[in-house]
Amino acid sequence: MSILAIDYGKKRIGLAVTSTFIPTPLEPIIVKNLESVLLEISKIIKEHEASEIVVGLPLNMDGTESEMTKEVRTFASEIESYFGLKINFINEQLTSREATEKLAITEKDWKKRKKKLDSASACIILESYLSKKNDKK
Repeated sequence: MSILAIDYGKKRIGLAVTSTFIPTPLEPIIVKNLESVLLEISKIIKEHEASEIVVGLPLNMDGTESEMTKEVRTFASEIESYFGLKINFINEQLTSREATEKLAITEKDWKKRKKKLDSASACIILESYLSKKNDKK
C-alpha cells in the first residue's frame, strides 16, 4: 500500500508516490480533460496500490483560500467520489519555490527543470504530509 501525492495545476498535474518514507516523483499528467486525468490517476493507483491520496492545497500567504483553492477542492472531490479514496489536504505554500531551488542544484537546464517541477512539488507535498503524520504518532 502506498500514498499518492497530487500537485494540481490547470496544465500539468504533478505526482509522487511512496510506500516508505521516501517520495518518488512520477511523470506529470498533461491536462486535456477531466476524464483523461482520472484515467491516468486510475492507472497510477492500481500500479502503485495507492490506498491514500494527499493533495496540495494552495492557500494564500495569510492562510485564506483563493479561487485556485476552490478549484483544487472541486478536483479533489471528483477524485474522492470517482475512486472512493479519502483525500487528505496539506498546505502547499512555497512548494514550487522549494522545488525550483532543489532542482536547480541537480538540473542546470531550465527547460528540463520545468518539466520536473510539478512532480518535484508533489514530492515536497508528500514529504510534508508524511512528516505531519509521523509527528502525530
